[in-house]
Parts: sequence; C-alpha cells; structure tokens
Amino acid sequence: MARHTARHTARHTPRPSARPTVLLTAVVASAALALTACSTGSSDAGDTARSAAGTSSAAGNASGAPASSSAGVLGAGFADPDEPPAPEATIHPRPGSWSGVHPPEGYRVVLLADAGDAADDAATRTLVRAVGSWAAEEHVDVTRVTASDADDRIGAVTRAVDARPDLVISVGDHMVDPLAAVSPSALHQQFLVVGAEIAEPTSNVTAADWTGAGFRGEGLGASSHHDPATFTDERAGRALRAGAAAVLHDLRGIVVWVR
Repeated sequence: MARHTARHTARHTPRPSARPTVLLTAVVASAALALTACSTGSSDAGDTARSAAGTSSAAGNASGAPASSSAGVLGAGFADPDEPPAPEATIHPRPGSWSGVHPPEGYRVVLLADAGDAADDAATRTLVRAVGSWAAEEHVDVTRVTASDADDRIGAVTRAVDARPDLVISVGDHMVDPLAAVSPSALHQQFLVVGAEIAEPTSNVTAADWTGAGFRGEGLGASSHHDPATFTDERAGRALRAGAAAVLHDLRGIVVWVR
C-alpha cells in the first residue's frame, strides 16, 4: 500500500460535557470487575513490555513525542513539539508526517467489530479492509474479535482486552458505546478507534477521524456531518496509519484528524 497523506484545517463542533446514560450498567459493572482483577494481576514487567512502543527516547523525532527505536520516526508537523496535545485534544498532522512510522516486530493487534456492521455496513467493511492491508504490509499479527449481536458487544470488548494485544483497533459505529463503557476499567490496554471517536476518552483511547466520519455514540451529534461516501479505502488507510503512529509515539487519548 502506498503511504498516504492528509490534512484537515478546521476543527469540528465542541464535545458535550457529559455522555447520555446507556442501558448497560449491570453488564458494564461485571466487565469492570473482571478487567480490574485482570489488570491488578499483571506484572510491571509485562505492562512495560506491552507498551514499549511508546516509552523510550524521543531522539530524532521531529514531533518531540517519545518513541520506541523500532517504531520509526514521526516527521515534522505531526504534532507541535513545544505544545504537546492535551487529553481529548485534536491534532491535524501534516501530510506524510506519519509515513516513517512502522509497528515494531512482533506487534499484536485485535480488530474489534460488530458482526452486523462487518457484514452489512459498507463503511465498516472498508475499515476492516484497511486494517487487513496495513497489517499485511507491516507484518502485524491481527486477531479478530466480533460481537455476535447487540447483547455481546460489551463481552466482545472484554474478550479483546483479555487477549492482551499491543493495540485494540475498533471499527464500526456500534462498538463506540461499548468501548466507551469498558475502556476506563482497562487503562492498561491501548485502543484506536478508526472512523469514529469517544466523546470523553480516557488516556488509553485514541481516535482517527476525518470530515464525514466522527460518530461519538448514541444520542450525541457527530463531530462532522456523517457521509458514508467518505469511507474510501485510501482515506481509511491514511487515518489508520496516522492513528497508529500517534499511539506508537505515546500521543494518546486524542483525536487525529486527517483529510
């Protein structure tokens, strides 16, 4: 796949300060207890190994972000080295600024999706293809975790976390609310949402969006006008690569906005 470039120069509408209540409370509580137990049982060494892509020296990195020596280098204009993005901020990377970043050898990803979206929604299918193409080109190991129906979406997020990958990539609008519910209880796990975002993400949830995408959950306005026609293979690939570059260089809990 060719390296792609993008830029978006105008930010979307402000985020609402509160997320509407969803009817998942009991299930979320159970998932939170399970994830907390799993997290507290992890060793410091294991957590260090799983996050190695974003915790070492920033030498040679034009953005000023920390980076693994095996993750490649962010180009100038990806993020402002003098003013690192605040939590929940949006950055607009310069075209090509992520093209030098590659996952390190042995990088493991879980691709999280809803079965109905993956089968019937053209936008979600495009995102699934983008992940597959990126993984093949970068030699990334991908495991698919799919929610069989609406009642299984929280469980699917929990299964994705239990797999202990380096990164969970979530695609499809129907996984946004379940991910928002579970991710605060799984702070040891990094998530990347492509083609959508969480309205109030924790530091472990990064999003990659563009004009025409930006779904933020049921009952919340999208961060830009939703246009399924904008979900092209090329644009999805650019967003995925830009978002992955941010995660690999410890620019997390933000929105990466591409053209």
